Amino acid sequence: MIHSYNGRGLITRRSLLTGSAAVAGAAAIGQPAWAADDKVVSLLSWPGHGAQDVVGDFEKANGVKVQAKEYTSGEEMVALLQSSPPGTFDVILSDAEYTSQLQQAGLIDELNPADYPLNDYWPEFQKFPAQYVGDKLYAIIVDYGFLGLVYNTKRLTREEVDSYAILSTEKVKGKVGMYDWYLPNMMCLSLGEGNRPPHDIDEAKFEALKKKLYGLAPQMSGIGVWSSVFSQLTNEESWVMPGVGAWAALLLEKGGVPIKAVVPKEGGLQWTELLTISANSQKKDLAKKLIQYMTSPEGQVKEATKSAYWASIPNKAGWKLLNEKNPEAAEKLEHQLDKRNVMDELKEGKIFVRDVPKQQPIEAWNEAWTEFKNM
Repeated sequence: MIHSYNGRGLITRRSLLTGSAAVAGAAAIGQPAWAADDKVVSLLSWPGHGAQDVVGDFEKANGVKVQAKEYTSGEEMVALLQSSPPGTFDVILSDAEYTSQLQQAGLIDELNPADYPLNDYWPEFQKFPAQYVGDKLYAIIVDYGFLGLVYNTKRLTREEVDSYAILSTEKVKGKVGMYDWYLPNMMCLSLGEGNRPPHDIDEAKFEALKKKLYGLAPQMSGIGVWSSVFSQLTNEESWVMPGVGAWAALLLEKGGVPIKAVVPKEGGLQWTELLTISANSQKKDLAKKLIQYMTSPEGQVKEATKSAYWASIPNKAGWKLLNEKNPEAAEKLEHQLDKRNVMDELKEGKIFVRDVPKQQPIEAWNEAWTEFKNM
């Protein structure tokens, strides 16, 4: 059995809708004391977005406090939304996979495009599908990144990791690690099998994907939560991992670990984080101001270099300001305007937005992942 831990996952639309009904009945529990304070705006997000290095200037300029509640998985985010009284959260940061689900569950508001600096965004992000449900805007991209392979530069060369085929080689037997979430790992393997897009495949290709996944069992060093991932890479228990990106490599690199990220020739995935306004917020004007700040050039520079993890940003004006204020960070993030940068990989068609399976139920992919972990 592959050593593993529980990780991050997706939920079904049905459970979201059921949960939204539960939220409506939770009002009697009462809100946290800060929820009624008109000088406090509540943010539900992945770690780091509500830290002082990101929102400190916003707090000072508006005379308010950003109260951040952090989650470490999509399932945890939804559980918090389901179990918290209405009005607990004002701004919700979620992954792209959730926008339509949150909207269908009645948990987020429609947004007015004129309120946000979408004209400053790169053209590829101005009409980014995950921001919309139909033709209505419900979310704004705040940051993103690419997933492919991360690898130990002392053990493997850049040429060796230019294909997902490296994962099956004798050289890395017992040295392949994975984060415990079926979606990025199986989608990267699907790209390696030539499936474009990797999440929209027929039954024959899905069976071939499962065979590829199961064939990696002898190659594995472990499957775990993020703390395990970082430990495996730091201690050289793992030399290579699929489904992990530059954000993790940059954190490890800062600590002196010889890890780099690469998008192999078969392509990579894009993770995307978006900001939304809670339908139950009692402070929607303040929520709007926070999103306006975080998507402004100044806020985008803070988002790009936040202490929790660095990330790519969609605001082109933010890129310009980053190059002026922190050229070293712009270089590391491949955000230089006069050189090859992350937008080139998007334009070349190498990147596919991470999404849920289209021709099979999510449960089928999860079952394959569970079987793989038990091998």
